[in-house]
Amino acid sequence: MSTALNAWLTLCRAPGVGSAAVATLIDAFGSAPAAVAASRAALKGLGLDAAQIDALKAPDADGIAHDLDWLAAPQHTLLTWDDPRYPDALRGIASAPPVLFCHGDPDLLAMPQVAIVGSRSATAQGIENAKAFAAELARRGFVITSGLALGIDGAAHRGALDADGHTVAVCATGLDRVYPARHKGLAHEIVVRGALISEFPTGVAPLAENFPRRNRIISGLALGTLVVEAAPGSGSLITARYALEQSREVFAIPGSIHNPQARGCHALIRQGAKLVETVDDIFEELGPLLGPLLRRTPAPRPADATPPDDPQAAAVLAVLGHERLDLDALLARSGLPIGALQAVLTRFELDGRIVVQSDGRYEAVHRA
Repeated sequence: MSTALNAWLTLCRAPGVGSAAVATLIDAFGSAPAAVAASRAALKGLGLDAAQIDALKAPDADGIAHDLDWLAAPQHTLLTWDDPRYPDALRGIASAPPVLFCHGDPDLLAMPQVAIVGSRSATAQGIENAKAFAAELARRGFVITSGLALGIDGAAHRGALDADGHTVAVCATGLDRVYPARHKGLAHEIVVRGALISEFPTGVAPLAENFPRRNRIISGLALGTLVVEAAPGSGSLITARYALEQSREVFAIPGSIHNPQARGCHALIRQGAKLVETVDDIFEELGPLLGPLLRRTPAPRPADATPPDDPQAAAVLAVLGHERLDLDALLARSGLPIGALQAVLTRFELDGRIVVQSDGRYEAVHRA
């Protein structure tokens, strides 16, 4: 293995040598190999303490060996600051990670991304919203970025995959493990149409302090962050705060005043986040940034056209007709389960095929 690769792994594994110290070393010595080969006196002159210098001079040989074994597998990559594939969006943030371990397609990291984050204890409606927004944003050309957590994160990844889009999962562990374990299957799917990335080397467990660090990468990769549901004090609000500090857009979906998972979103909106009701609310801000990667959005189908391969959607359209109906009436007449009905209604709202009136009733949009 190359001297440069070993040097970068030495830097990322050195206890107490964080992003700022690595940046100082690279600026001073010009390369990772030169930094780790520098004399103790030179390192001390840059402000490193004895423990940091010891960590560089006596690197974690076993850990580095495990990293090298992992990197030898197909689709396993290490992106470093001096790698042209390291994403420019991330390079410019405060405390940018010196390295990114990647399992999947590293070229996706340079594409325009939207982060979708939210509560692990999401409501059924929150899950459907995350899936629907992720799917439509993916269709319009964005890579969907999230944190692989239960709840909203997993739903966002799933929505992008179901739309044949691309998605990036930023992990708070080494990539030799999947956390949470329930998302192992999802992680395998993400590798096929996206990438798992982490700043943490192999063997790193899901420690509590790793998750806020992961959140700065989620927001740093993206042009904007959409918060779907969040309780006050949640990690999703940390991601939103990072996005603001990184001069990125922040979007939030409002919810019921009786839903505790909506209070974080309401707080963000009061603080200036853009209130989001449809994908167009996000697209009008971020769409122009897609440039040549912008995909043509299919013209919307007439609201009274029957989708040939979606009997549930056809049933909802048939029930609505030219009436205005509330959710209870739609449930009774369509015979659909509540989850399936809400999924169809959310998709139709995003497509502009139905509108919700001020009294909460749904009405189909009939185009000439």
